[in-house]
Amino acid sequence: MNKLLQHRSLIRENIVVLVGLCLCFYFSYHAVQGERSFIRLLSLDRAIMVLEKDQQAIASDRIVLEEKVHAMRPGSISKDLLEERVREVLGYRHPDEIELKSN
Repeated sequence: MNKLLQHRSLIRENIVVLVGLCLCFYFSYHAVQGERSFIRLLSLDRAIMVLEKDQQAIASDRIVLEEKVHAMRPGSISKDLLEERVREVLGYRHPDEIELKSN
């Protein structure tokens, strides 16, 4: 019976420390493994870098396409571009012409 009273008094004296330790473990776990954790932050940073790289590639493709569209406008038709498009769309070729596949 005396040991039980000693344990109870030990717990009562250190309850603040035990609650503090439990809170530290709880917040530490969620700082590492939770939905808004450090690991999640790193994965989101990697995803952002990949998407920014894709966005830059798409932006450069868009610039190239805008230049082609500008060259095809009625006021500034490029004969070379027009010939290239006619050959590509309609399939016109000279008999001695060699076709290079870009894809």
